[in-house]
Amino acid sequence: MSVLAGWYYSIHNMIFPRLQYLDGLAPLALRLYLVPVFWMAGTQKIAGMQSTIEWFGNPDWGLGLPFPEVLAYLAAYTEAIGALLLLLGLATRWISIPLMVTMLVAIFAVHWDQGWAAIADSGAQEVAVRLGAAKEILREHGNYTWLTEKGNFVILNNGIEFAVTYLVMLLALLFTGGGRFTSVDYYLGRLFPNKN
Repeated sequence: MSVLAGWYYSIHNMIFPRLQYLDGLAPLALRLYLVPVFWMAGTQKIAGMQSTIEWFGNPDWGLGLPFPEVLAYLAAYTEAIGALLLLLGLATRWISIPLMVTMLVAIFAVHWDQGWAAIADSGAQEVAVRLGAAKEILREHGNYTWLTEKGNFVILNNGIEFAVTYLVMLLALLFTGGGRFTSVDYYLGRLFPNKN
């Protein structure tokens, strides 16, 4: 057993320390994945700011949040500006914090009641029946081939899955930063080194 462990660790130590020179790729991938997510969310809120404020504040069909005007502007501009900062890898750790707050609000105020899954399980009996009925209606009354040529129909469950995924990605960026060689943060850190 000790021979096997020694063999494993010798190979491990031969390969993985060399990856440190590429360790900026993982934060870069996380940042680039999150950029369009937050850009779209933020700019859509900004474009329809009055509707966003009403949705944030209305307790009957909206979120029922206090101070809806303040929170709508904060969320919208945090997401839009955050997307730009993530794209550049500038202030990555700092912007991760308010973006995580927006994800926590989304998780608990918007998606929590729908459970985990973002897309409903089409194998579940009730979902399958409804999806089948929708497809039949579309086949009979619509151009089903045209409607489905870019993808299949699904029933949106709107659970916490995506928001939690984005939260975890932001948490990783909080700890890793923007990434070596791939972020403005890295070059600013070299220009202004920590002098403790």
